[in-house]
This record gives sequence, structure tokens and C-alpha cells, in this order.
Amino acid sequence: MPTETLTIIGTLAGGLGLFLIAVGMITQGLKVAAGRQLRGILQHWTGTRLRSIGSGVIITALAQSSSAVTVATIGFVNAGILQLRQALGVIFGANLGTTLTGWLVAVVGLEFKIEHFALPLIGVGMLLRLTGASTRRGALGEALAGFGIFFVGIDILREAFSGLAASVELPQLSATGAPLELLALVGIGFLMTVLTQASIAAIAIILTAVSGDALPLSSAAAMVIGANIGTTSTAALAVIGATSNAKRVAAGHILFNLMTGAIALAILPGLLWLVGELGEELGLAAAPAMILALFHSVFNLLGVLLMLPFTNRLAGFLEGRFRTTEETEGRPRFLDKNVLTTPPLAVDALTHELHRILDIARRMAQTAVSTEHAPGRQIATDAGVARNLAAAIDAFVEQLGREQLSKEVADELPQTLRVLRYLLQTVDLAESIAGGKAGGAPVLRPVLAERLARYHAEVAGLLRDLDPQQAGFAVEGFMQRADQLEEHYQLLKAEFLRAGARTDIGIQDMTDTLGQLSRCRRMIQQLFKGVRLLMQLRPAAETPAAVAENVSVA
Repeated sequence: MPTETLTIIGTLAGGLGLFLIAVGMITQGLKVAAGRQLRGILQHWTGTRLRSIGSGVIITALAQSSSAVTVATIGFVNAGILQLRQALGVIFGANLGTTLTGWLVAVVGLEFKIEHFALPLIGVGMLLRLTGASTRRGALGEALAGFGIFFVGIDILREAFSGLAASVELPQLSATGAPLELLALVGIGFLMTVLTQASIAAIAIILTAVSGDALPLSSAAAMVIGANIGTTSTAALAVIGATSNAKRVAAGHILFNLMTGAIALAILPGLLWLVGELGEELGLAAAPAMILALFHSVFNLLGVLLMLPFTNRLAGFLEGRFRTTEETEGRPRFLDKNVLTTPPLAVDALTHELHRILDIARRMAQTAVSTEHAPGRQIATDAGVARNLAAAIDAFVEQLGREQLSKEVADELPQTLRVLRYLLQTVDLAESIAGGKAGGAPVLRPVLAERLARYHAEVAGLLRDLDPQQAGFAVEGFMQRADQLEEHYQLLKAEFLRAGARTDIGIQDMTDTLGQLSRCRRMIQQLFKGVRLLMQLRPAAETPAAVAENVSVA
């Protein structure tokens, strides 16, 4: 390989390296300098689809990275700050916002003398960075220095491509625009983005290649489409092993870019003609890099306009995908907005859903105290299901409270919420007990170990029978068993304290065991309170014959 070609390739690599370093500095610096403001924009300016898109454009233009905005958006969806529909709007806007960086490259990086402003930016930026470490001023300085290095990298790429055009024949799209040639150029653009993990880096390379006459506009346009599709790789990698919401946002990003790219490819000749005409009108005919930047903006804007009316349908489609067990089982089966108009039926529906949570809470409690099996993933899954159902019940009660209610129904609503709180406390305690068991069991003397096992077996039996659905279930009989369990708890607690005082058990092991026993005792109490109140709410048709009275809960 000739020395001149090696020099050009080395220059290209160096220019690209500087560019990537600059993008990282800009993104990191602006995130630190304006992190709260960016979060505020996402929280307060995404109320409508148009606002969501506008927020995506603004934040991407500031952060200089659509990938960073996409990853941040995924995080906000997981945190509950954004809904999926809002996130899709931000993603659409991010794709449009990243085209502004293309304009920055084409207008500033390729049309002005770099040394007039790039080096001063680096100097001022690093001065701020050195004098304001760990402050917003320092972060802003890092971003300014990044912008300076950004333009230096562009200048080096431009020089390299000027030499490359004379020594290397780059792929070009023929006059016929054969499909295989077109797909090959798209694939090159896609691969460039995947390798650099920054679509703007690929766009910058393509823009400088066009500016240096190394690529014709038609070939560059196909590569830009590929680069635009390639930016989805960052989102796809970011959600490996992530939550369902993260996967839905990433899937929305991928679908948008694929559909936008497919449409742009299908009408590529027409788009190039339209961009050429617009370029003539704007006086850009002599600046091919600006024409290409215009093409990048036009086809992304076209994608946004085409997808905007279908945002809700896309969100609905995605919400039905990547469903976890918690989401599937955590969907209410009885709560329906149609029963809101008939409040007594609405209370019955609430009661049915509370019974579902009761079954889950009992199952979790039994798993947590089991001495046969260590708690596994199932207990966390059950907790997620219970909390999803609880959120649906809270929302339903809030809606029902706005209806015209009779005194009887108005009195029952607070009771449903009390039942829910007791059951959720049971879920929390079961999770806590299971987490405590993960650290391993303490080493105990045989007599103490036997008494502890006997107590756990008694608790497990009580939980098994604490089921109001069973025929013959009686509150009075269960209260007697609960009183006996309380006596056994106090005796066992005293025995452990004596064992600790005799050093038959380590103090830490004693403390941990007593904590587990206390949580177990409270779990039984909260579950029993929930059952007693729930029996009062139970629809008359399902009330066991053995239960004929109401029982108050202190």
C-alpha cells in the first residue's frame, strides 16, 4: 500500500478519533451543566405529542447526541417520569434534532476557517474546566473545549478526504440506482454508525467526503439513510436484559428509523430532486455538504410528519409486547369503567381484585417462612403483580369517588383502601423475610433449632388455613390459633435472649433471628387484619355460611 494512502488512512483515523472524543466531551459536559434543566424539559414540556417532539429536538441539539437522549428517555420511562407515548415523541424529536449537528458540520465546520474559533474555544473551555472542577462552570468549559475539538476533527477529516478522492475510488451509485448498489451504500452507512456508536460521526464522515468530492451526492444520501438506521444499535444494546418499558422505547426507536429509512429509500430520486430544488432556491447549489445536510433534515422531518398521527397506535402496539409476568398477571380482571356508573357493583369488583391480592400475599408469606425451599425469583414476581394490582385499585377508587355515592358505598370505599394497605404491608414483610433468609441461617444448638423449626411450621400451617374462601372458615377459631402463636412467639423470643446471654448464639445471629421472628409475627397480624376487613366487603353471594357476622378491626 503506497505511503500516501497510509498517511491518508491514518489522518482519517485521527480525525475520527478527535471527533468522537469531542462528542463525548460535549455530551458529558452539557449533561452535567444542564442536567436538571434537561430533566425539567422532559418532565414539564412533553404534555402533548408536538411538545414531546419539540423537547426531543431541543435536548438533542444541546446534548449533541441522539443516542444519549434515547438512553436518558428510556431511564425516565422506567422511573415513571414519562409515559410511553411521551417517550415516543421525544424519540421522534431526537432523530430530527440530530440533523442540526449535520448543519453545524456543513455550515461551520466546512465553510469557515477552523483556526479562527476552534482553538480559542478549546483554550477558553479548558480554562473554565481547570478553574471550576466539579462545578457547572467546569462542565460547561468541558463542553466548549469539546466543540473546539469537534471542529478540529472535522477539519482533519476534510483534508483527508480531499487526498482520498484522488487516490482511492469510493463506492458510487450508478445512474440506474440498482437496488443492490443502493442497499450496499445503506449498509456502509449503517456499519459506520454501529462501529463508531455515534450516528453524527458517520454523518460527519459522509459530509466531509462529499465536501472533498470523494462521494457524489446520490451515494452520500443512501449512506446517510443507513447511518440514520444505524443509530438504533445504541438503543438495542442499551436494553439487553432491561425492563419491558425500556424494550418498548427501544423498539419504538427502531421501528421509527426503519420506517423512515424505508420511505426515504423508496422515494430517493424524488427526495433528491426536491432537495436540489430547495438548494437552488436557498443558494446552496455550490455547497454539496449543505445540500446533504438539507436532505438529512428533510427525510427525518418527513418521517416525523408521517408517524405523528400514528403515535397512539404505535404506543398501543408496543404496550402489548415485551410483557412480563408482573404486567400480565397484574392487570385487573374485574375493574371496568362500565361498572363505575353502578357503585355497588364497583365495590364488588374491587372486592374481587382484593381477593386476588390476598391470594398473592398469602402465597408470598408461605414462601417466605418455608423451611423446605429458599425463596427464589417467584417472590419478587409476586410482589410486582400485587403492586400493579394495587395501583389499579387506587386509580379505580379515585374514579369511583367522583361518582354520586350512597352512604353505604361511601363508607365502604375507605375500608377497601384499608384492606389494600394491610395486604401490601404483608407483601413488603414477606419480601423482607425472604431477603433476610438470603444471608443464610444461623448455626444453632439442636434444641433451639428444633423450637425455631416448630414455630415456622406453626406459622406455615396458620397461613395455609388463613383462607376465607375455604368452607367452614371461622374468625373465632382462627383468633384462638393466632393468640396461641403469639404466646409461642414470646416464649421463643425469651429463649433466644437467654441463649444470647449464655453465648450459645452470637449476638449478631440472635439479633437477626429475632428481627426475622418479629417480621414474621407482624406479617401474620397484618394479613389477618386484611382478611377480617375483607370479609365484611365480600359480596353476599360469596359469603361462606360459616361467617354470619361482621367483625370490627381496631
